[in-house]
Amino acid sequence: METTMQQLVEDRGMSKTSLEPMDDDFPVDHDEKVLLSLGYKQEFKREFSLWTSFCVSFAVLGLLPSFASTLFYGMGYAGTAGMVWGWIIAMIFIQCVALSLAELCSSMPTSGGLYYASAVLAPPGWGPVASWATGWSSWIGQVTGAPSVNYSAAAMILAARSITDPNYVQTNWELFLLTTFLMLVQSCISSMPTKWIAMFNSLGSSFNMAVVIIVIILIPTATTTDPKFAPSRQVWGTIGNGTDFPNGIAILMSFISVMWAMSGFDAPFHLSEECAIADVASPRAIVLTSAIGGIFGWVLQVIVAYTVVDIGAVIDSDLGQPWATYLLQVLPQKAALATLALTIIAGFSMGQGCMVAASRVTYAYARDGCFPMSRFWRKVNRHTKTPVNAVWFNCTVGVLLCLLIFAGETAILAIFSVGAIACFVAFTIPISLRVFFVGSRFRRGPWHLGNFGKPIGAAAVGFVVLMVPVLCLPPLIGSNLNSVNMNWTCLVYGGPMLIALLWFAIDARKWYKGPRVNVKHAMIGQVINDLGKEV
Repeated sequence: METTMQQLVEDRGMSKTSLEPMDDDFPVDHDEKVLLSLGYKQEFKREFSLWTSFCVSFAVLGLLPSFASTLFYGMGYAGTAGMVWGWIIAMIFIQCVALSLAELCSSMPTSGGLYYASAVLAPPGWGPVASWATGWSSWIGQVTGAPSVNYSAAAMILAARSITDPNYVQTNWELFLLTTFLMLVQSCISSMPTKWIAMFNSLGSSFNMAVVIIVIILIPTATTTDPKFAPSRQVWGTIGNGTDFPNGIAILMSFISVMWAMSGFDAPFHLSEECAIADVASPRAIVLTSAIGGIFGWVLQVIVAYTVVDIGAVIDSDLGQPWATYLLQVLPQKAALATLALTIIAGFSMGQGCMVAASRVTYAYARDGCFPMSRFWRKVNRHTKTPVNAVWFNCTVGVLLCLLIFAGETAILAIFSVGAIACFVAFTIPISLRVFFVGSRFRRGPWHLGNFGKPIGAAAVGFVVLMVPVLCLPPLIGSNLNSVNMNWTCLVYGGPMLIALLWFAIDARKWYKGPRVNVKHAMIGQVINDLGKEV
């Protein structure tokens, strides 16, 4: 198998996708030719465009709700200087990841692109384990997206009730049930036909963009604090270290807010089988999402850094939601509640986008037999032409994850750092293979980075290798560390990944040979039944 995949990489060393004539009687439009060259037949309707792919991606990014959900980390770990400088530094490297990922997407525009790319690019003998590890890490990151977003949205809803009714005290059961309700509604929407989903996400993304602009204008103009803004020297020069580590480590730890907020830019990759001219439109959507999200996110960071009054009160508020507490500090109550309501609606749209993207990942991996009962999860509904079973499988897993609410705030918050680590590890495995093992033999798609591909990819890999252990660090150490403030990321991410790798070592390696294909696979004159066997 691996020899065949290596040949595919070596032989297809060209500047754009090359397609050989095929004898099979399939339609011959450009997108279907590209998909057939990767070994898959067209099963979805291609009703996404560059704009609607970007809309889903931006909805998954959910800039305002992402920022609001992770304010605790950026502000709490490193203060205002960490917020403004940290976002700039992290975004430079995150953009490197996005550019490298877009190049892979143009080369291999398929729903399982990350782990498909790992299988094709891996050295001989390593294809199955590389794709297996990539696939499971990507799936963990995707399946934690909707629960974490909806948990934050539910917490904001209950915080709004606490603001209007000071006698109200929320319970974990209310938080769990509200989070579950949001996920059920989003799953129903995600089970609709592709055209309806694209329309819904287009509206949601437009709303997300509008809300970000509204909030960016509203907070500086409507703030009631005196003075309105903190001095620039204080904002840019004061590191409010909320950890037991040195300032430099504290700033790195604050990157979790940036990485989690920006981890949704890969959604167009997973939607590429539903996108027209996918080998161009999908990578463009990835880069646009990362660039626009990065710019607007930094502006939000700067505004909050200049206007926040008491960081300690924001982090330790009884409301249980730092964003809600911050809004009450700087805005009149009605304006704060209105802004919170806009954030909640944007968060719902983000959660729905996460549900759509995750279902396509689950479908792609189930299509290749990576899950128990894969035959069931990979079915495409004959009426909606969407992977409905995969949607509800992810919903069930998400609801089970939300049971961490009853283990305490620290446990449920671990899904944020798990999401960031899992997604970026999945991004990095195929990027590292492309940079360090394939090099100039990489088969480019029509959208590529030219000679800058390798250095940009190397920067992306170096950043993630540095950040993975940093994101697992607890904020407190020594005698201050206990089960309540422990960072449980290692367990919540490492546990499932360890089980997946042990499963591969004990059993899956005997039958899992990499991504399967469902038509004859034609590449460079070779016709093979799957990525592991020539005929």
